[in-house]
Amino acid sequence: MKLRTTFLSAAALMSIATAAGAQIPNSEYVARRNALAQRLQNGIVVALGSPEPEEDFIAFNQNSQFRYLTGFLEPEAALVMVVRNGTVSGTPMLFVQSSDPAREVWTGHRLGVPAVRTEFGLEGRDAETLGRVVDSLLALETTTALFTIGNFHSDNPIKTRDTQIAESFKRDHMRTPIKEANSDVSAIRRVKTAAELDFIRRAVNVTVTAQKDAMRVIEPGMNEFEVQALIEYNFRKNGADRPSFSTIVGSGPNSTTLHYGIDDRYIENNEVIVMDIGASYRGYAADVTRTVPANGKFTPAQREIYLAVRAAQKAAEQVAKVNAPAHVLSDAANASLDVSLAKLGLIESAGATYDCDAGATRQCSQRGLYYMHGLGHGIGLDVHDPGAATGGNSPLVPGSAFTIEPGIYVRASLLEIIPNTPKNQAVIAKIRPAVQKYANIGVRIEDDYIVTPTEVEWISRAPRELEEVEATMREKYTGPSARDAATVEAYRSTGRRVP
Repeated sequence: MKLRTTFLSAAALMSIATAAGAQIPNSEYVARRNALAQRLQNGIVVALGSPEPEEDFIAFNQNSQFRYLTGFLEPEAALVMVVRNGTVSGTPMLFVQSSDPAREVWTGHRLGVPAVRTEFGLEGRDAETLGRVVDSLLALETTTALFTIGNFHSDNPIKTRDTQIAESFKRDHMRTPIKEANSDVSAIRRVKTAAELDFIRRAVNVTVTAQKDAMRVIEPGMNEFEVQALIEYNFRKNGADRPSFSTIVGSGPNSTTLHYGIDDRYIENNEVIVMDIGASYRGYAADVTRTVPANGKFTPAQREIYLAVRAAQKAAEQVAKVNAPAHVLSDAANASLDVSLAKLGLIESAGATYDCDAGATRQCSQRGLYYMHGLGHGIGLDVHDPGAATGGNSPLVPGSAFTIEPGIYVRASLLEIIPNTPKNQAVIAKIRPAVQKYANIGVRIEDDYIVTPTEVEWISRAPRELEEVEATMREKYTGPSARDAATVEAYRSTGRRVP
């Protein structure tokens, strides 16, 4: 099987780490840097790690691009490497903070410069010398380009630390072309290695355990934050680093808010609760959503919406094939949702539109009134990771990891949001009874998938069929699920790279 050039180097990495639970080896980081060098061809690469938090009691998390290239998890670090003719020239340099026992009383152990070569196979340098070293390299490589990798937001009036560093390079080396290379790293990250897929599976398994426990514990009268607390306890108990994004537990009207994250409302009887959650395991994200009834039994109206969403997900799954273009998944889900929404009376007919603006200059799909997000996204070091989003023409190549997550959200205020035009008035008159019937019902079902050489594998096996959800909620909750022995052993064998 031949893949496009964009994927060749990354796909070749898949054979490097095969042992289940193995730590990502230094050889894989070498392969990633080599793949980047092949894309850039010639230049000096400066990849910037995340800065130290302003307060030492704020948790530090390394940015994904730097972590992908180095595996180094301390703040204020940088990677510098010289690239000639598509290969890494010499040993790349890792700039780190010096080990300072007095400072480490507050911040914890630092690896320090001398240990960099032993732990990472890189040349260790003091972080304070970064600017001087880059200046000297550019003085020697007068015809080359400088490629920067970091946290750059050109549209933000407040410049990030990384932007300020890049601009200082530009001021000091006006004749040197300076180019941002974040997109090049993202292109390599699209296809996951065996070790990465193993960590994604473990993140998903932890998340599935949390979903099951949450289903067992939920009942009317609880607060959303109680469910959130149990979910996140499960994450940490089973070795996850943290949530991979802000935990969403949205009940009743909150179930119709896509990124609801307050989690501070008391759950009432005859409501649904959307639980969009994900654990981060060794930096790799899961993203699994389930929608459940507060009292353990879906009402007839809730069942109708739930089954419509599940049908759309199933339609996408049926066309998810190895090397298939990702847009066929969205096409299938959209067609299914159109049929269901028309049957429920929430839209006039499949393909029906409404006036998007008061001037009636644009037409929008009526489906978009209830389903306003994409069908899925890549998962990896970021919860929205570079990779096979379930739209567009990108193929579902082996090594892809992604989500499928259709939804229907009937906001009580929907009819007030639609622009007031003659056409829309007629639309509103037709759909009003259905909107009132299904108001405050939001349903999202989201699962995670991995593309192997032979199949698209569903890996987030939390209860999702309507009867399965209700059966799990009938199970007596006797406390958090016990740790899985394999999870404990995997945690011990995949500990932090830095003591």
